[in-house]
Amino acid sequence: MLMNIKSLSGAALLAACGIAHANTSSVTLYGLVDYGVNYQSNSGGGRVIAGSSGIMQGSRWGFKGAEDLGGGLSAIFTLENGFDLGKGSALQGGTLFGRQAFVGLSSQTYGALTLGRQYDSLVTFVESRMNSANYGGGTTAHPGDLDNLNNSKRVNNSVKYMSPSMGGFTVGGVYGFGGQAGDFARNQIWSAGVGYEYGSFSAGAAFMNARNPNQSFFTSTPTNVAGANLNNMSASPVYSGYASAHTYQAFAAAGRYTLGSATFGVVYSNVQFRDLGDTSSGSNPLRLSGTAKFDTAEFNLTYYWTPLLLSEFVYSYTHGSGVGTIGSSRYNNLSLSLDYYLSKRTDVYVIGSTEFAGGTDSTGKAARATLNALTASSSNRQTFVQLGIRHKF
Repeated sequence: MLMNIKSLSGAALLAACGIAHANTSSVTLYGLVDYGVNYQSNSGGGRVIAGSSGIMQGSRWGFKGAEDLGGGLSAIFTLENGFDLGKGSALQGGTLFGRQAFVGLSSQTYGALTLGRQYDSLVTFVESRMNSANYGGGTTAHPGDLDNLNNSKRVNNSVKYMSPSMGGFTVGGVYGFGGQAGDFARNQIWSAGVGYEYGSFSAGAAFMNARNPNQSFFTSTPTNVAGANLNNMSASPVYSGYASAHTYQAFAAAGRYTLGSATFGVVYSNVQFRDLGDTSSGSNPLRLSGTAKFDTAEFNLTYYWTPLLLSEFVYSYTHGSGVGTIGSSRYNNLSLSLDYYLSKRTDVYVIGSTEFAGGTDSTGKAARATLNALTASSSNRQTFVQLGIRHKF
């Protein structure tokens, strides 16, 4: 009898220890589905009425988890898939966890160090402080999302550090390994940024450098092949002619301030496709050389009419300084959205965006309006309107 009591007591103790350990670990399934019916004034020359997934925010599902290792240290991971709700197909080049896939350690004192497929510092420190990216939809992005402030690109095989908050300041950086034998620098990507929070004010800035961007950054599946006829940048005529750039370089900064029901924001970015003519990076049919540059300025305003109803106004201007007469362009983008929350997790919205283009684009042709995530217009104007619904879980 005594032995049985001891055995039962031991089993109960082990069970209790197991429960205590389980309480220090967690795995969360989460996601977002976004779909709407839209009108596009010019899609390659014709008007279109259709359905689109992920215009307000990209549809996604994922897992994230954490295990408390003691002493303020935790093991963390995130696996996140992006998909087209209308087609049921994976985005980001068909990758299983194309939005994010990383594992690492997080310390309350020293910050987080993670490894995998991750966001660059432009996204972490600048895009996260742009209300236009969160409430205005993808068509508010700068032409072709050339500065990645709509988070359309990721960094593969990367190591990332993010500091804890230090008096309102955070710093961090990302390094993506190029992975080619005999050429350590080829396809490598690195970025660094800083953020600051103080009451109603928030600001962030970041810098990024990507070698052989046509093969390392503008594709979900980086390659290391000779790229004389390769163009992964063909989706947008804004920069599709610059596939032969040896280096992609970007700087961006954003700030916002909340005053009552209104939040005012400003954004600036400078993007350079440097040392054009590197045919090992990509195609160069126009035999371009030198550096093409883009400067973009944005003003955005978020206004809450009621706690459940908000509007987002965005205006941006992009000026392209190309090579000679090629790429000397300008793009004006104006967007307005109205968003009503039926609950904390479900909202309905209407988005309207229009773009006007001028000058000559990277292909040497008259610049065409190219709202982000849409097929380019055949003219210098394009208008898009969508009525949609978004649900988070």
